[in-house]
Amino acid sequence: MKKYILFDHDGVLVDTEFWYFRSVERALMEAGFTLDKDQYLRDMARGSGSWAQAKTAGIDDRTLSRLREARNGYYQEYLRTEAIEIDGVVDTLAELSKYVRMAIVTTAKRADFDTIHEKRQIRQFMDFVLVREDYELAKPHPEPYLAGLKRFGAVREETLVVEDSARGLTSAVAAGIDCAVVHNEFTKANDFSQASYRIDSLSELKDILLS
Repeated sequence: MKKYILFDHDGVLVDTEFWYFRSVERALMEAGFTLDKDQYLRDMARGSGSWAQAKTAGIDDRTLSRLREARNGYYQEYLRTEAIEIDGVVDTLAELSKYVRMAIVTTAKRADFDTIHEKRQIRQFMDFVLVREDYELAKPHPEPYLAGLKRFGAVREETLVVEDSARGLTSAVAAGIDCAVVHNEFTKANDFSQASYRIDSLSELKDILLS
């Protein structure tokens, strides 16, 4: 039986993936650039980042810096105003907490994470949270999940990662940890062939843990 779960955050515990994309798209429109969603998802899966298309198109660093600031503002706006709850998450975490210890390992920046959780109940079930500022190399590098293992003092065999993206799955696999991929409409076209489990909702995790 697994003793620990390391959760990804965006797209797993809160429905934010689309709104981050929309923030980048909206910022790039200001520079007259139209973001291709399919290419964006491919770039993100490889860890190239959300600005890869803009850089390829020759948008200079000064302009990109300005657009990042705009993106950050738009994303904060969406986090405060859009419906980003995923039904059943809190109830599922409460049930899982009877069997395992849990933590969050996310590429979200601390400011965004704190905004999301100002009035939510998710953090109460977590032993700790690792945000982007807490490690050097981001997913798909294994460092984030290896840092999670170290923080728990856990071994790979007793740990499960829960992800929704190919980038996160690659990170977990590279860290040698079993990974359950939960369905997310925004990332459903990603390659999840390396996943240990495919699930439609977090409520299915209990059966995986107890099987």
